[in-house]
Amino acid sequence: MRSLSEILKIIWVRPLWRWAAIGAAGTLLLAVVVWRVRAPGAAEYYTAKVERGDVVQVVSATGTINAVTTVQVGSQVSGNIKSLYVDFNSRVKQGQLIAEIDPAIFQAQLQQAEADLANAEASAVSLTAQIETQRADLVSAKADVDKAQAQANDAQLQYRRAKDLADQGIVAVSQRDTAQATADSATASLHSAQAMLEQSKAKLNVSIANLEQARAQTKQRKAAVDLARLNLLHAHIYAPIDGTVIARNVDVGQTVAASLQAPTLFVIALDLTKMLVYAKTDEADVGRIQAGATATFKVDSFPRETFTGKVTQIRMNATTIQNVVTYDTILAFDNPGQRLFPGMTAYVSIPVAWENDAVKIPNGALRFKPELAEAARKALLAKYGVVEGAAGEKGARPAGAGGKAGGAAQQNGASYREEWAMVWKLHADKTLEPVRVKLGVTDFTFTAMKEGKLQPGDELVIGEVSKGGKPAQQSPVGGPGVPRRM
Repeated sequence: MRSLSEILKIIWVRPLWRWAAIGAAGTLLLAVVVWRVRAPGAAEYYTAKVERGDVVQVVSATGTINAVTTVQVGSQVSGNIKSLYVDFNSRVKQGQLIAEIDPAIFQAQLQQAEADLANAEASAVSLTAQIETQRADLVSAKADVDKAQAQANDAQLQYRRAKDLADQGIVAVSQRDTAQATADSATASLHSAQAMLEQSKAKLNVSIANLEQARAQTKQRKAAVDLARLNLLHAHIYAPIDGTVIARNVDVGQTVAASLQAPTLFVIALDLTKMLVYAKTDEADVGRIQAGATATFKVDSFPRETFTGKVTQIRMNATTIQNVVTYDTILAFDNPGQRLFPGMTAYVSIPVAWENDAVKIPNGALRFKPELAEAARKALLAKYGVVEGAAGEKGARPAGAGGKAGGAAQQNGASYREEWAMVWKLHADKTLEPVRVKLGVTDFTFTAMKEGKLQPGDELVIGEVSKGGKPAQQSPVGGPGVPRRM
């Protein structure tokens, strides 16, 4: 019997056998390669585990921290700042003197107004005395009229008697004429007295009018005094509330002009231990936010800490910037250590839907579809009793994962979306099992399972890679956790 070396030598020496051997070896090698590529289990899977816990869907927004009450302290008068008694971060009490404007000009104005008032009061007193004198003159003029009236009456009587006697020839005509002249003179004296009486009345009325004018001027001068005194008081700036000075906008020697509007000298925050966040929320999200919800936020100053507040108000006043409509959502929070300052940027998360102690499905598993032949896929569905297309799970996507969710439902007073989806569970022998699940709230990393046969710890496929290293499907960047390679 020939040895193996002799056989190989004969094959190599004889060309026909040589080419036959080479062809057989190539065929065998090709068969091995095809078998390895097409063999079951050739693909490798990326998986993530089903978990149990809370799923909270939130609305994210950016806002600004503000004091609950902020008062801008201004000046109602113009002048130079003479003194400042507080500075940034100073704690002040209501009524405390915090600044002073040079009062010299206001003191001079007050003295001038007081002098004008004294002059007006003196004029009123003088006119009052003059009126009393004119009233006495009026009484005397009335007496003169009465006297002239009596004299005129007597002269008329004497004239009538003299005329009768003269007509009878008893007395001389000259005596009649004398009586007539006397009567005419008495009548003229009466008219003169009456004219003096009217003149006295007119003077009295003028004096009374002048007195009224003087009294009005006195009131005007008194108002000017009050205004000058008030301006002098306004030269002293007092704190209107208890609080903390968070802004000082003037320095000593600076001139403030209050001719058009009151300039702001200080900004005082009422209480920095209780503050607000003004969060700009998009119009697409504002309808899901409810007053009373507990929200969280972070600030750049304390990046590792999370602060808690409560939604107190969703203001209806819209703000439109570059066609983007936002509304202010107000969060109230306690700031006992005054660590957070007004004006800080807050990154707010407001819960709008949640489920507690839920079975959590990684969102990457909801996006995965295995690369299986149609026959193999239908065989798996039939094996595990899954009816394809039931409740619309084919092509389903969780909210926020590229697809629109189905019908709306309510949970814990907040809204969330429900739909059915298909996920692929990986067994220990690397075989796949299709599992039909009903979805609930999503936090865009996990989605709560409402109905289904999954249990915490189950491995769900989120991506696969062929044996040759070509990726068939992979979990997208930023998926849930670090996937485990099988």
